[in-house]
Amino acid sequence: MGLVYSNIELSNPVKPDMQPLQVKCLVDTGSTYLCIPSHIATQLGLKELETREATLANGHSQSVPYVGPIRITFENRNCFVGALVLGDEVLLGAVPMEDMDLIVQPKLLKLSVNPDSPNIARGHVK
Repeated sequence: MGLVYSNIELSNPVKPDMQPLQVKCLVDTGSTYLCIPSHIATQLGLKELETREATLANGHSQSVPYVGPIRITFENRNCFVGALVLGDEVLLGAVPMEDMDLIVQPKLLKLSVNPDSPNIARGHVK
């Protein structure tokens, strides 16, 4: 499977007067969190909530800022999450994808709304 990229919208729900950002993100089911570069955090006026430790792809651990809240919008879905501030591109991890009930279509290299629940996000709570 190749790399999957998608367009999402990021906004700060605490500051509704700020314009949302349309960004291209790397879709990564192997990552837990939303990760954003520092310039995105600055543009959205996000506050650092705490520091978290992240294990990177190379196996090294790094302490990084955790900011939020952030509203993510994709097609007819949205969720509210925090984000790790690191890297040079937006990375959409498993937590926000699960929250919005999104799936990755590997053959098409595409992020999609779950076709089994096209109108309303579905999740497990048991």
